[in-house]
Amino acid sequence: MGRKTNKNMSENFKMIAKTFYGFEDILSEELLALGAQKINKGNRNVSFYGDKGFLYKSNLSLRTALKILKPVCEFRFKDINEYYDNIYSFKWEDYIGPTGSFLINSVVFHSNVFNNSKFTSLKAKDAIVDRFRDKFKKRPSINSFNPELRIEIHVNRNVCTISLDSSGESLHKRGYKKYNSAAPLNEVLAAGIVLMSKWDKKSDLLDPMCGTGTFLIEAAMIAKNIAPNLNRLSFAFEKWKDWDNELFEIIEESVRSKEIDFDYKLYGFDISNAMVKKAQKNIEVAEIDIDIEIAKKDFLNSKKTDEDKLHILINPPYDKRISIDVNVLYKKIGDTLKNNYLYSDVWIITANLEAIKSIGLRSNKKIKLYNSNLESRLLNYAIYPGTKKNKN
Repeated sequence: MGRKTNKNMSENFKMIAKTFYGFEDILSEELLALGAQKINKGNRNVSFYGDKGFLYKSNLSLRTALKILKPVCEFRFKDINEYYDNIYSFKWEDYIGPTGSFLINSVVFHSNVFNNSKFTSLKAKDAIVDRFRDKFKKRPSINSFNPELRIEIHVNRNVCTISLDSSGESLHKRGYKKYNSAAPLNEVLAAGIVLMSKWDKKSDLLDPMCGTGTFLIEAAMIAKNIAPNLNRLSFAFEKWKDWDNELFEIIEESVRSKEIDFDYKLYGFDISNAMVKKAQKNIEVAEIDIDIEIAKKDFLNSKKTDEDKLHILINPPYDKRISIDVNVLYKKIGDTLKNNYLYSDVWIITANLEAIKSIGLRSNKKIKLYNSNLESRLLNYAIYPGTKKNKN
């Protein structure tokens, strides 16, 4: 059946890092810098090879990964019975005990056998439970909240790949965002945008509509080379049979030792006093050794007073659920940048594709991304006086 398993977890094995659409290149660059081997870009994922220590390191360190999966089995099947038989014959006892707990998540693409991911999970659950009953007269239970083993099943046509989820909760849950807003910016999305904007960390960075401070906190961790998930309470791999706490502590200490100095300023504005307070509290929770300044201020009435280079990241409102017309707001943003923020490299993320026209500036780059399920654009504007030949 073409089954593939890993014989020795101290050796290198394949892993898959899941990410957002459009972040495959950035994630590949992160993995290369981290020391991954055999990096291969997919659609919303990047596969790579490393050992157990690298599994721990990638969960701690990757800014644009949502989950790290470890494939353990792959097979072809022509019907439900063959699907069941393959899962039944896999040595699940290598990964979980007869009285343990597990949870299955399935995704199905272009399958003639399955058209329902819940049924796909149910048949897999039956096969696993039946194997344990037959071999041990006991069976592990399903636990939707805190299982010992998280199993990911991916069916594409007649090929099934079974992976173990090493992360648990999505890696965007860094642990610092205790205070949120109605439309929070996902931490992985924020980090990816900071990286994609090619901020060289040799200039101040401003978020003039900072909300709860996500851009600023992610930028601060990038500036200091602080691994994003050091404050997470737990990872799924900590419940695995081969969990090595001593190795994890060595990896964690190594990751912490990579912190560097940063000599520029990070600051943000927001017109809402409540948002300013939430951002300040989230910054406190993040415990980053950088002075991030947050002020209650209307960006549209603000002005840059020097000719120093400035990096600006903006996540403006997208829709009509605000007290001002979005097209008018976007025009004011464009005017403020053009008139008051010379010598700035500006990046704007928005899902309002119509309102982009109202900004009134010519973009250098327009990158397609998704914010949650909203198709978005990441736009780059270089705000300099005169023509392009005078920018240097």
